[in-house]
Amino acid sequence: MKIAIVNGPNLNLLGKRETDIYGNQPFEKYLEELKSKYPQVSFHYFQSNLEGEIINELQRVGYDYDGIILNPAGYTHTSVAIGDAIAAIKTPVVEVHISNVHAREDFRKLSHVSGKAVGSIFGLGLKGYELAIVYFV
Repeated sequence: MKIAIVNGPNLNLLGKRETDIYGNQPFEKYLEELKSKYPQVSFHYFQSNLEGEIINELQRVGYDYDGIILNPAGYTHTSVAIGDAIAAIKTPVVEVHISNVHAREDFRKLSHVSGKAVGSIFGLGLKGYELAIVYFV
């Protein structure tokens, strides 16, 4: 099974930024834990702060993978184009957010991704990525 994890802007700073919201573990360290726990899964990881690069990656993996776990971060609320990219590909996408976006600022309650994804996981920290993996497995 092949699963791609695509993280959006500022998620390269996990473990350093706003640790009260996002925790103190870098994503790369967490990914190593996931690889150990799910040896039957071939993981591909991609992170970008640029909207177009995220869209390009979704299109690149969107026909050959069994699942995509997407945390579009701040682009969730602004990018119609990322939502359109999800609608255009065949691979199912699970939207994951580390924080509970519905308990934060009002503008974060709008998602251009949720309606295109097969499911969404909010507010469970990094555990949300593992729950998405369990869904695909």
